[in-house]
This record gives sequence, structure tokens and C-alpha cells, in this order.
Amino acid sequence: MRKPFHMLFLLILMICTFSFLRVRGKELPLLGYTIYLDAGHGGVDSGATYKDILEKDINLSIVQILAAKLEALGATTYLTRYGDYDLSSIGVRFRKKSDLSNRAKMINESNADLYISIHLNSINSSLWSGAQVFYDDICKENENLARIMTKALGTDRETTQITDMYFNKQVTVPGILIEAGFLSNAHDRSLLLQKEYQEAFSEKIMDGILDYFHHGNYT
Repeated sequence: MRKPFHMLFLLILMICTFSFLRVRGKELPLLGYTIYLDAGHGGVDSGATYKDILEKDINLSIVQILAAKLEALGATTYLTRYGDYDLSSIGVRFRKKSDLSNRAKMINESNADLYISIHLNSINSSLWSGAQVFYDDICKENENLARIMTKALGTDRETTQITDMYFNKQVTVPGILIEAGFLSNAHDRSLLLQKEYQEAFSEKIMDGILDYFHHGNYT
């Protein structure tokens, strides 16, 4: 008499487990994915500047907000930097190259599913504005990810391939570089300083990541 009861119990347990996993998957759509987030520059390397506004600070703020959003959806996230410092090795002659090499090494050794590098643009003209997504063809998935992200950001600036950026050519994990806007443009600059805008921008990046994993060509 115990055998049928035992089988029924196992069946109910399997159904409950399957139902739980289905619900869990909907609640945590990034569960099982690892994402590396890179806040460009840091420490003595301020990146682009406008008066007392420093690119490195805005990059880190966006990355920290994005990390929290991704973790809330179940993702495991790592940051190349968690504060205001660079990643160059002590005593090296070429500090910038060392910094970029160490960032790439961290990402490559993580077995992450993808990386996102956040930067800001700045040029001599104040007319240029808007976010832009760049990719290197070192990974075949990069162009697809870049185009999905460009659509998610809703930017008018075209997705652009880069072939001469040292960091991107070192990273073997699929990923992209996002220029969140132009510090040299007054409107972009005003938006980038607002926490509300950083939240909204991070939300768009998150949507792009979700679209890539669940509707793109990710395998």
C-alpha cells in the first residue's frame, strides 16, 4: 500500500518543483547568467572632463545602478572597479595599457556571459549628442549584441564597429562599449548628472541585455 502513495508523493513533488522553477524563471529571468560591468577610467585617469564634472564618476554611478538592477533579476554581476581607482599594476611604465590589460584579464578569467563597458564621449564641438554603442568583431556575437542594445537605448546614433581600441581587442568574452552621451553637449551633460536619468538609462541597458539573452542569437 505504501508504494502507490510513495509514487504519488514523488509526482506531486516533481509538479511543484517544475511549477516553482517556471515561476522563478519569470521572476528572475537572468538567473544563471554572469555579467561583467566595466566603469571606464578611474583614479588618476578622469576620462573626459567638463569643469569639475568627471567622466569616471558618472561611469561608476551608472555601472553601480545597472548592477543592482541586474542582480534584482537574478544575474551574478562583477565590476572591474568598485570605487575611484584604476587597475594598473604597481610600478609599470605604461600605466594606461596596464590598466586596460588588467581589466580585460579580469573579464576573460571570469567566464562571464557578457560584459558591458560604460564611457562618456567628449569632442571639441558642442553640437554632437546622444548615446552610441561600439563593438569589436573579436567575438561573433558582438555585432548582434550591439545592434540589440542600440535599439534598446533608442538612440539615433548608429551602431559602430571599432578596430583600434586596445581594451576591446583583448577581451574574448562577448561584449560592447556604450558611450552614454557627450559631456561636451550641454543637454547630455545635464541629463547625465541626474540620478533619475542614470536610473532610466540603466533600465534601457538592462532591457537590451534581457532581449539579447532571451530573443537574440545568444547560445
